[in-house]
Amino acid sequence: MDLPVAIIEAAQNIDWGQVSEVIEDYGPVVQVIQHTWSHQSLMDIMNGSISVPDSVINDALEHRLSSGDYNVKAMTVASHENGKIDIKADTKKLGRIEISGTIEEMVHNMEDSHVTFKVKERALKDHGLASWFISRMSLSMVQNIFGKIEVEDIPTIIKGNRVTVDLKPVLENTELATTELRGHRLLDLFRVESATPHEGYITVKTKVDVPDDVKEMALNVLR
Repeated sequence: MDLPVAIIEAAQNIDWGQVSEVIEDYGPVVQVIQHTWSHQSLMDIMNGSISVPDSVINDALEHRLSSGDYNVKAMTVASHENGKIDIKADTKKLGRIEISGTIEEMVHNMEDSHVTFKVKERALKDHGLASWFISRMSLSMVQNIFGKIEVEDIPTIIKGNRVTVDLKPVLENTELATTELRGHRLLDLFRVESATPHEGYITVKTKVDVPDDVKEMALNVLR
């Protein structure tokens, strides 16, 4: 079938070299977006709230801890409807640790990325009677006695029973930080303002400040 003359003339006037350059420029960002989000998850983020299952968090922790020789060998989280989170960790220095508490603050923006966790219950499962005494100490005192329990390359501050984890160094080494969409880093597409635990998942409150055309382009990649 012959193509209409108008279509042939339009095709002849296209700068195909420029089109190739555009495709090449956006190829990497398309791959990162598709690898990171689904259309629904990105839509949820842009609408102000996304639910993150415990299984997703635990898979990420397993991947992170398996990629290096850390003091913390394994870690899992379990969220509950009453707002508490149970954390179980297996460490080289302290053995098995179980702590329970609440998220006091979770923030992510262009200047800061951190989460603050208030520990309300704690136990060292491999220390027998000592675990009873330790359960009545602050977490910072436990750390002073037995040594740090953090993942070494993730800055962690423990004051009393409050644990603040600085997520910025980790996030800055991801593809989201090194990939841009129309001048905006993918890492900066949204902010995190708070996190609320539920049974089996955590709801994260988000806000998006990038222009509408950037949001629409990111969503179109996932259609």
